[in-house]
Amino acid sequence: MPSVVSAVEGAEVVFRLGDASHAFTGVKLWQELGLAAELLEFKPVAYGWELRLPRPSVHRMEYLFDIADLGMRTDPTNPRVVGGAFGEHSWLPLPGYVEPAWIATPPIASTLTAQSISSPVGQVDVQVWAPEGIAPTFELPLLLAHDGPEFASYAGLTHYAGAMVAEGTLPPFRLALIHPTSRNLWYAANPQYAEALTQHVLPAVESQYRSRKPVLTGASLGALAALHAEWNHPGTFAGLFLQSGSFFTLETDPQESKFERFAQVSGFVEQVLSATTAPSAPAIGMTAGSTEENVHNNRVMAAKLTELGLRVEFGETPDMHNFTAWRDVLDPDLTDLLRRAWGEADGAGTGRAGGAGA
Repeated sequence: MPSVVSAVEGAEVVFRLGDASHAFTGVKLWQELGLAAELLEFKPVAYGWELRLPRPSVHRMEYLFDIADLGMRTDPTNPRVVGGAFGEHSWLPLPGYVEPAWIATPPIASTLTAQSISSPVGQVDVQVWAPEGIAPTFELPLLLAHDGPEFASYAGLTHYAGAMVAEGTLPPFRLALIHPTSRNLWYAANPQYAEALTQHVLPAVESQYRSRKPVLTGASLGALAALHAEWNHPGTFAGLFLQSGSFFTLETDPQESKFERFAQVSGFVEQVLSATTAPSAPAIGMTAGSTEENVHNNRVMAAKLTELGLRVEFGETPDMHNFTAWRDVLDPDLTDLLRRAWGEADGAGTGRAGGAGA
């Protein structure tokens, strides 16, 4: 009898669940790869339940077991679990997957300070990560992050910042983590939020911390909101880092047409795609999972922004639409974007800081 452990075995991924008495009436696999439902039913075997799938074209796979009468569960045979905005998922590394090296780098000492900022969309909560021992009056580059607390928790964004500075890969900088209170409302190409971000949130942070060359990052709707803010308030940001952006159109994303704010999102995207000039020219970095739904609209958007004369560096990674996928490309993709936006002179140091930008 095989070991009752889910694992990658040659050209297959084998999912296993012990239940020799077959107390469960059925087991299905939840996954985000878009596999057909008929492929996801476990078969009863002597030790319980088993599902064999051809090895997918990703380098790591997140999943859950959907057990009849019990609902979604992580895989009890697999100790690898990753957190996310929708709870924990089990995951398996596939051949060739390597976690980012910076995870093992001790970060610099830092502080995290909360700010609550009044704006037209209500109170916006921000946490400012800053290198310890540098006075707020000392000017540093500034990075702002949509879904910031989630990126810190699930993608290690503050650890990344501390590790990059510790290694000398990036200069000392500050990071403003923006809390997404009403995410779907704020981030769906909302003019009021764009005004709040550029006219209230950023000035409030800069009034407490002397800053230069602000860069804005976001993923999914957060990436859309970042592009929308700069497009409607040109010149606010020196750079934009857009991950798996929700750049929906009817042509590329008919499956999203029931999203309550689809018209507002697709209307802004069409405005960009039909433009003949860009209102500003920030440095732009973009990433997307090579097998996620949003990769198609991201390819279209990257090509259009390039056509408009912006310098766009677009990279695809063999993963899906999740925080770990976004984490795994922070270095080099975000690193290179920051060095472009902040200038090579700001990146003096050791390691990657001495190399060419993207």
